[in-house]
Amino acid sequence: MIEKLLETAGFLHLTWREGAMIAISCLLLYLAIKKGFEPLLLVPIGFGALLANLPLNGLMSPPTDVGPGGLFYYLFKGVELEILPPLIFLGLGALTDFGPMLSNPKTILLGAAAQLGVSFTFLVATFIGFAPNEAASIGIIGGADGPTSIYLTVKLAKHLLGPIAVSAYSYMALVPLIQPPIMKLLTTKKERLIRMEQLSDVPKWVKIIFPIMVTIIAALIVPPATSLIGLLMFGNLLRECGVTERLVKAAQNELINVVTIILGLSVGVSMSGESFLTPSTLKILLLGSVAFAISTAGGVLFGKLMAILPGKPINPLIGAAGVSAVPMAARVAHRVAQEEDPNNYILMHAMGPNVAGVLGTAVAAGVFLALLS
Repeated sequence: MIEKLLETAGFLHLTWREGAMIAISCLLLYLAIKKGFEPLLLVPIGFGALLANLPLNGLMSPPTDVGPGGLFYYLFKGVELEILPPLIFLGLGALTDFGPMLSNPKTILLGAAAQLGVSFTFLVATFIGFAPNEAASIGIIGGADGPTSIYLTVKLAKHLLGPIAVSAYSYMALVPLIQPPIMKLLTTKKERLIRMEQLSDVPKWVKIIFPIMVTIIAALIVPPATSLIGLLMFGNLLRECGVTERLVKAAQNELINVVTIILGLSVGVSMSGESFLTPSTLKILLLGSVAFAISTAGGVLFGKLMAILPGKPINPLIGAAGVSAVPMAARVAHRVAQEEDPNNYILMHAMGPNVAGVLGTAVAAGVFLALLS
């Protein structure tokens, strides 16, 4: 009996890769809990990675003639079958106010310009040896949108899901550290001091029509992005229509919280030592940082161009908020502006390109799917 117990215990079957991944999962948990790096996602991902690398647990075992399969074999189907990321977008839509973008439609261009890192990194990743489908999954990290990165990677390069998800959420958490040096390097003090005119109120009927029209247009232009953009806009319609208060609260709270837990754990259990501890993981982490930096620079540089064009003044700092890290990127742009002038309030202006970036990244993912699926 003792011999049987020892044979079935995990200690004797623990490999160095699994030991290393347990250490990495504990590091993720430390960064999330102690340092506050995207804790809502990194805590489930880190704990999921911990579970995945404890030997003989059978959590991802497929069903057989003698057993139904492991718990996470079924939970992970929510990722594989494109269920969980779109549901996250439904919750995000219910939380998002597109008013600042609609009040100043020019900021949509800043959200598009901030996708420069996506296309640039796609080309670089292809050049250094990644297959086009893998390169697209790596490039989308530049959009700083975790659910979109997971969605695209599952469809194009599922074997890279672990490193790409960790990279995407890590760089989202590092927005306050990565973006300010780039913003200050590419702008002058005079540009950072630019004050923008107060935003006008957007009529309610415009906010109601907007999600409907965006869904129609996006579905016709990039059909593969319909599930992401469609549920994002449906969530926003629930928020703006004014007659679905219970549904809005459910989407903003219970739904997005439950799906976030399951999505994070499911991504974490995909991070086995065999799939994560490879040379390509280091390349992905490096390329992810390049993608994010280039996206930030693209938004700021286009903001500089808009600042010199005729019309209402544009502070180029809001271009950095064109990445999809909502609302953190907008807050960082606002903070950098206030370092020069404590009375310069650009937060709501920065929210325009910030929410436009969410749409831009989803469209970019749809283009990749249309070209590479």
